[in-house]
Formats: sequence, structure tokens, C-alpha cells
Amino acid sequence: MEDIEIARGSKLKNINEIAKKADIPEEYIEQYGKYKAKISLNYFEKIKNNKTGKLILVTSINPTPLGEGKTTASIGIVDAFNKINKKAILALREPSLGPVFGIKGGATGGGYSQVVPMEDINLHFTGDIHAITTANNLLSAIIDNHIFHGNELGIEKVTWKRCLDLNDRALRKVEVSLSGEKNMKPREDGFDITVASEIMAILCLAKDLKDLKRRLGNIVIGYNKENKPITCRDLKADGSLTVILKDAIKPNLVQTIENNPVIIHGGPFANIAHGCNSVIATEMALKMSDYVITEAGFGADLGAEKFLDIKCRNLSTKPNAVVIVATLKALKYHGGATKEECTLENVEALRKGIHNLKRHIENIKKYGIEPIVAINKYTQDTQNEIEVLQEELNGIAKYSLLENWAKGGEGAVDLANKLIEICENKNDFKYMYELNDTIEEKIDKIAKNIYGAEKVEYSDLAKEQLKEINHLKIPVCIAKTQYSFSDDPKNLLCDKPFNIHVSELKYKAGAEFVVVLTGKVMTMPGLPKVPAAEKIDIDENGNIEGIF
Repeated sequence: MEDIEIARGSKLKNINEIAKKADIPEEYIEQYGKYKAKISLNYFEKIKNNKTGKLILVTSINPTPLGEGKTTASIGIVDAFNKINKKAILALREPSLGPVFGIKGGATGGGYSQVVPMEDINLHFTGDIHAITTANNLLSAIIDNHIFHGNELGIEKVTWKRCLDLNDRALRKVEVSLSGEKNMKPREDGFDITVASEIMAILCLAKDLKDLKRRLGNIVIGYNKENKPITCRDLKADGSLTVILKDAIKPNLVQTIENNPVIIHGGPFANIAHGCNSVIATEMALKMSDYVITEAGFGADLGAEKFLDIKCRNLSTKPNAVVIVATLKALKYHGGATKEECTLENVEALRKGIHNLKRHIENIKKYGIEPIVAINKYTQDTQNEIEVLQEELNGIAKYSLLENWAKGGEGAVDLANKLIEICENKNDFKYMYELNDTIEEKIDKIAKNIYGAEKVEYSDLAKEQLKEINHLKIPVCIAKTQYSFSDDPKNLLCDKPFNIHVSELKYKAGAEFVVVLTGKVMTMPGLPKVPAAEKIDIDENGNIEGIF
């Protein structure tokens, strides 16, 4: 049975019942139909002095075309906690329309571990990403309008890009201001995908509405002739952008198939942005439950690193446990097996691929946290291969077999029990770098300690940019391919020395981090040869098909 059929066959409860289960009074719920709701920020204010729950971060090995099931695992874990009568809430990111219609096809879990209503969540949901797109593009319109009406601020160079929440490589470079009207000088511009935009990052890192407006005002949109930065606040646009985002800043409440509460909010990519759901949603969940399960995008080298080095600096607590999700198929792929060979027993490829998992385990330990491995089990996995993996992990990390795709929460109870035990032990959390380090030192520490690079090489452009921003006492957000520890997506084994190549540095004053572009990573993805959009359809009864 397909995921969408399982989701459609589930018995959803009215969102007011889910809110009641989460102890949210009805007055703080703003319904979007029967099964979705916004949670008022006034509720967050009401519970801010509640006890803080335990935080569990779910990450994975480097992703493969075969899928690892990180979101599915996260959903299974929260259902398992509730099944053993522990109060737990799941905090996830919102899916982007880019991957939904691109290569991924959906991001709401799978099998009997899904968040629902899955079609709504994967498509327009409550309009948050549309609001971010609109706020971003309003700022672009205000910039060009200011130039048209005389350019009082003396804008010489515009660095702010428009955005769209779709994969469209044709928009990576465009020309604008071609109308020939007064003061409108044609210039090369471009689009980012919305989930990589600075406004998405700002929404996800803001502590409240006031902090949101402050950060929006700090956005640098360009420079004058003296190379002095010009901000959104200089253009008097921060107020109107905040108004557009007044509802988008409120977290969204939905449910799992097993009717457990889920907060979904914010959706920055992890390969080109910071890959974590909003600080507000996570903090709210921590005050609502004993255990909060959240995930960070892609592999631990990207999502988990950014969660720990960027998001954790804005949280009231640090993770009590980290789960690294892996599948035997994906490990064999990292060991050199083809897609077809990954479905067959192949111990040699498995042993080679386990190297990827072991490196992620070592990296999480560098943060002072002992991770646990979740082996996402498939029906074709052989007992021999499972034993090989368990043998390799003995003495390195705890592990648990996950069967929640087929069994729901029941299939993750063993992992939930082990996580409870881990959460009781105090860890010795530490960051990978200090804020007082230079930007170059921060990049160097991540490249060498997390990626395993020999050194970092900078383009001539990046060297010049580094001179301007090297003193900044803020985190770095490295944009890198998700498929490899290196910046080469085809270098899966990373068994030979490699360097990280920095092409450009972008200071994001509103998000309060520096984006570091490496390799050939793009901030506007393209569609694959056969995009998921070709399989998505709607029947005569209004039922959506093809989202998985």
C-alpha cells in the first residue's frame, strides 16, 4: 500500500482534540480547517516558566537516492514514546514545494509513521512559505522602487535576490530593470529557492515577533559607492515585512497517524541553509512535554552540525540525545554498490559503507554527546547483514532496530526505551568552534574536524570577502553537497585526502551568520530528468495521487 493510501485511510481526530491532548487551551488555537491549526504566541508566553523537557535530535548518515527514513524514524519515535505513556511531542520542518515536485516527492514520513493530513502538509499547508516568499519579494520591489524614485540612499550594488519555492534552474541568473524607465539601470540578478532565503532563516531563528522585526531590519540589501551596507531598515521596509509574517511566525499543530501531537514550523534546507525547524516551535514543544523529538536536514555533517553550532546557540537547552538513522541499503550504496546491488546481500559493500556511519558517530561524540544508531529495517534486509552491522557497532555506539514503517510506534519502542535511559545521563556538550574565533578559523574547524578535509581553499572572490568579514563573532553556515563529506557529490567513500573549496562568502546580518558556499552547490536547485511532478495528479473525486 502506498504512503498516501495509508495516510488517507487513517482516522484523523479534530485538531481541537489533538490540542487538548497537548494541554493547549482552545483559546490559543487558530484552526485552518478540521485538522490543522496555528498555535498563538500568547500560549508560548503563558507556558514559558514550565519545566523544560528533554531534547532528542534525529540525524542520519549522508543521504542516498535510496532514502534513509529520517522523518519516518522521528515520527515512529514520538509514537513509541506515547505508546509507553511518556508525554512526547514531535517538532519538524515544513516541506518545500521544490523537493515535493522535484526528486523527493514529499516529506511527511512513510508507511505507518506519517504526519497527517499529508497532502496538505506537503503542498500549501498554512501558507507560511508563501508568506516568506511574499515578504522577500516585497523587499525586492521596494529596493527597485527606491532606485526608480531617485535613489536617495545611493544604492550602488544590490545583493538582495528574489525567491520562489520551486526548483527552477533557469532563474539562477536573470536580468532585471529592462523597462527603460528613468533611473532603471539593467542589472544581472537571480532567484534563490525560498527555503534558502535569509527571511526563512530569520523566521526560524527569531525568538518572538519583536526579534523577528529586529532581524528583518538588519538585512543588508546592498551597498553604496563607499561600500557601506544599506539595510532593510534604511528602506523603512522592516515593518511591512513583519506584518506579512505575523501569522507565519506562529507554529503549526498537526498529528501523526496514531493521533499524537506534532508541531511543524519553518523549513530551511540543510545543504544551502541551516536545516532546522524554528526556535519558537522547539522552545514551545520543550515547555509542553517531557520529551521533544526533532530532526535536522540531510546527514549529520550538515544538519546536525548546524543544529548544534547555530540553532543551539539560540536555544535554552542542548540535546540530551542524538539518533543517527541508517539503512543497510544506504550503507551498501556508500560502500560502492549500485542501486540494484543494494537490494541484495552484499557484506563487502556493507562493511565499506559502515565507514560513513562510523564517521558520523565520531563527529557527534566530538560535541560531547554519545549517539545511538537507529537501523531502519527493510523486509529484504538479511539477518546476516544485520549481525555484521551490529558487530561493527559493538563498543562504538548503542543501536536499535526500527520497524515503525510497517508497525507504527510499536516498531520503535525499543529505541524509545533506550533514549529514556540515555536522556537521564548528563552529557558534556561543547561547540565545534567558539564565536570569538575568526570566520576562517570556524570554517577550518568544521572542514577538518567534521568533514575530514586536509585544508580549505578559497577563490579570489572569497579571499577578498574574507578580509571584510573575518572579524565577525557569529556562526558560519556552510553550503555543501549533502551526498558526501567532501564538496564533491560523487566522492562517497572519501578514502583519499581532499580539500574543501570555498567559492563565495555571504554575510547574512539578519540571520546573524555567514553563508559559506563550497564546491558547485546552488542556492536555486534544478529539477531531475524525471521530476516527481510528472507522477502527481488528482482524480475526478478530488483525491491527490503520486505524493509519497
